Amino acid sequence: MKLAYDASMFRDSTPLHETIDKVAALGYKYLELAPRTDFFWFYQYPKANSAMISKVRQWCKDAGIEISSLVPVQQWSSPDEQERQAAVRNLKRTIWLASELGVNTINTEFSGDKYNSVASEGQWYKSMEELLPIFEKEGIYLEIQAHPNDFIESSYSAAQLIRSLDSKNVGQVLCSAHAFYSDNGKGNVRKQILDSKDILSHVLIADTFNYAGSYGLRYTINPPAAPVTIHQHLNPGEGEVDMAAFYSTLREINFDGIVTNNVFMWPDRIEWSNEQTLKSIKAGLHIK
Repeated sequence: MKLAYDASMFRDSTPLHETIDKVAALGYKYLELAPRTDFFWFYQYPKANSAMISKVRQWCKDAGIEISSLVPVQQWSSPDEQERQAAVRNLKRTIWLASELGVNTINTEFSGDKYNSVASEGQWYKSMEELLPIFEKEGIYLEIQAHPNDFIESSYSAAQLIRSLDSKNVGQVLCSAHAFYSDNGKGNVRKQILDSKDILSHVLIADTFNYAGSYGLRYTINPPAAPVTIHQHLNPGEGEVDMAAFYSTLREINFDGIVTNNVFMWPDRIEWSNEQTLKSIKAGLHIK
């Protein structure tokens, strides 16, 4: 098992060199490198070049940090063909970055258009036909999650799509903070994990409130009922996800993939937030 830290809370205020050092200081051996403007950014062509890659390799070596995975987000399922082609080009560059960095895992989202899901699914398969041979040739493992507002939000349906590829190079990511979007507000994390256990390779740890709950105005939307998709990435215990069930089910299936601290809520209290979350993860998964 790899215990990693998603350093998104550092991305707007901290240079990458300092970020790597800070992740090490927080007690991690593994960094999950999510989008940041000085390396690669959402929906854009990665800006990192060979010189930057050399620096990152040295910074990681000096800090005793390994990059567990890169986390690009691209519109590779877009019904707009020009947008899809750009995303494929961007992902090809990201695969090259991973290879040059010595990183063997890329995790991403289905993206696409939830209001045009059939067309998005077709575009996703089209992108996979082009990209999967490259992943397999480079020996890089691809992990995909059904993210809120993607063309597919259900973790069960996502598992079906991933299995349909019949590739040992593709696995599934589950994020506890997306639990309620994964099954239309039920948040049955035990079922979600068991439904995906044969392909589950990565879990992201954070808490959230149930967007479908009827307990008051947890979400203030203006105008009411506007088609927006919002959620939180809280410390475990601050929301309504059954984290005890999430952890116990992972132990039950002997999960041995990547486990990432995926809390974004407290950029002004990072050390405190990490202390709370890391304690929860280690206790929940019986990590010493």
